[in-house]
Amino acid sequence: MKLFDSVRAPNPRRVRIFLAEKGIEVPRVMVDLAAFEHRSEAFTKLNPLRRTPTLELDDGTIITESVAISRYFEELYPDPPLFGRTPLEKATIEMWNRRVELGFMTEVQMVFRHGHPGMATHEIPQVLEWAEANKSKMMASLRMLNDRLGEVPYIAGETYSIADITLLCAVDFMKPTKIKVPDDHTHILRWYASVSARASAAA
Repeated sequence: MKLFDSVRAPNPRRVRIFLAEKGIEVPRVMVDLAAFEHRSEAFTKLNPLRRTPTLELDDGTIITESVAISRYFEELYPDPPLFGRTPLEKATIEMWNRRVELGFMTEVQMVFRHGHPGMATHEIPQVLEWAEANKSKMMASLRMLNDRLGEVPYIAGETYSIADITLLCAVDFMKPTKIKVPDDHTHILRWYASVSARASAAA
């Protein structure tokens, strides 16, 4: 088994944090996105979408997508549970993880990919207007998430979950957009300090 990984990109980091929370070590193969190694013929055969993370099992089976890879390891190593235990916990975590991933995280990525000059050779065509349009969407999502964290300690409820991992990586990925979490978003700032202090956050 080996995990094709990349530095700085948020999605591979989600898997690294997940594995760190589980205490699982998987051999890694680093893929340099800046050097376009993900577009090589060899990597394209593994993952036609040319994205990391990509997990290759010992029998050659390929699993892609951060959540799918995380679910695979959750089934193998159910403790500590990061997708929930009860039907309600699982549904709530799934709901919040999708809200974060399909909303806020996607908006952050669009601001970065379409607005950062360094991404012009990666995001073709790069549409600056789309980056600007997503800034207001991103901030609206952030306000909603801040309100949610005023009600519960973690984004999906009382316990740390994959939804928190997704949100942490999304908030950290705001840094290259040069947009900060507003000071009056006290709930998300409280949450951010807490989850960033976990050992897994350094993964």
